[in-house]
Amino acid sequence: MDIKTSGETDRLTGVNMDAGSEEKNSFWSRRERKRWFISLLCGTCLLYATRTSVPLLMPVISKERKLSKADSGIILSSFFWGYTLTQVASGYISDRIGGQKIMWIAALGWSFTTFTLPNVIEEFSSGDHYVEIIAMARTITGAFQGMHFPSVISLTSQHLDESERASFFGLLTSGSALGTLLTGSLGSYLLVKFSWAVVFQVLGSLGLLWTLLLYYQTLNAQRRRTTSRNSRESSKSLPWRELWSKSPFWSCVFAHACQNNCFFVLLSWMPTYFHDTFPDVPSWVMNMVPWLSLFPCTFLGKILSERLITAGYTVTATRKIVETICFVTQAVNLLILATVETFQSAMLCLMFIIGGTGFHNTAIAVNPSDLAPKHSGSVFGLMNSVGAVPGFLGVYLAGYILHMTHSWAAVFVLTAFIDILGCAVYLTFGSGQAII
Repeated sequence: MDIKTSGETDRLTGVNMDAGSEEKNSFWSRRERKRWFISLLCGTCLLYATRTSVPLLMPVISKERKLSKADSGIILSSFFWGYTLTQVASGYISDRIGGQKIMWIAALGWSFTTFTLPNVIEEFSSGDHYVEIIAMARTITGAFQGMHFPSVISLTSQHLDESERASFFGLLTSGSALGTLLTGSLGSYLLVKFSWAVVFQVLGSLGLLWTLLLYYQTLNAQRRRTTSRNSRESSKSLPWRELWSKSPFWSCVFAHACQNNCFFVLLSWMPTYFHDTFPDVPSWVMNMVPWLSLFPCTFLGKILSERLITAGYTVTATRKIVETICFVTQAVNLLILATVETFQSAMLCLMFIIGGTGFHNTAIAVNPSDLAPKHSGSVFGLMNSVGAVPGFLGVYLAGYILHMTHSWAAVFVLTAFIDILGCAVYLTFGSGQAII
């Protein structure tokens, strides 16, 4: 009996060692980690460059096509209708078959639809359902872009140690600032020198080029290793009901949605705000300068998080402190923005507001890795799916308010109130501990 038990123990120990070895072998080396970081950062940059192309060009297209604020709101918000639909499914499938495959399909889709959008606008410009057709095209682009971040967080959870995931993903999100700066600089230049159609075509072409490089990189990675068996099996057993019953998860989702409302409203309407309020300011200034604060604030949020944890603060306390900085900074400056009259004051407020998003990127944005480290792709997909709802509701509501009242102050005050509500909920129920 003792001999048999000992043999059985040795066999199980060997199996566990093999499983642990397999999981360890799936991790990226330092060189691979650097290569993938640069590639994913470029992809996120181009993702946001194509996403922000329509907000940049909307004032010009609206004037040319005689669109109302309500029509512009429908087109701007339609992106998020599709963005919401694909988050959960793409995260779940990425956990099963590998995030890089889903990411490649998504990149091909959003790059191609951006490149061909001028053709759609020109082809259907004389039709009765012109606005609806453009909105449908943007919805398709949003559906493809909604697959990006869930596949990224799934990929990193499969190939990075748990202690590295939050920092890696948090830094990747700074690509949103780089992409917006790319649109503001290159897009504004192309708009002045050529036409709005060229902006879509150039940014779409850059996206297609990155798609090709990603495909080549994915093939090389598949030759060296396959996705960890443990990662695929864990995704099959995600306890959805248990997750849905946890208040820390829903507080994370709700606060993420509140912050996204602020970010998406500014992302979609800020060029129009400057165009209406300060029409003499060069477009490249208003499309670039406010976003300069996002990248350094993301790094500052990362450094602050690391120092708080090193000083002995729990992950829960750290996430709440950093996220509170985000919400308070945004709410205060939104209320100030509602009253300012000079361009310099408005620009300063917007830099603080957008900079606050950098702290969000290192707090709630990485919270799924805290709450469900083995199912981060699926959980992030669900969180971002609900979090994208303000993309179409908030952006459309802003357009409706502007159409009815012509008051930017009303939009900013409402956005500040939603931020305060999100902060209160997260401080009350948020957590940085694993719940499943």
